[in-house]
Amino acid sequence: MKRLLGVALLCVLASGCASVRTLDAAKPGAPLVYAGTRLDLYAMQGGCCAMDRFGAEAPTYPGLDLPGSALLDTVLLPLSVLTALGVGFQATGGL
Repeated sequence: MKRLLGVALLCVLASGCASVRTLDAAKPGAPLVYAGTRLDLYAMQGGCCAMDRFGAEAPTYPGLDLPGSALLDTVLLPLSVLTALGVGFQATGGL
């Protein structure tokens, strides 16, 4: 369990994490649910145009990034499903 948390933490901290890259990719029509995992799989299968399809560049080593992206995408699944369904939140506040 500690190993999975370590991989997830490294994925979040690394700028090359596919899930983190796809969070702010404002590409219309880009996949939202498991976007980072799908980007890694796309890159591993030799996809040529990740920026056109996902709005983000694929990580340099998608095989190493895949477990962390899958874990982070699973944690973010409720939010990505709501976003895909068109539910928006007008949240304000902060420190």
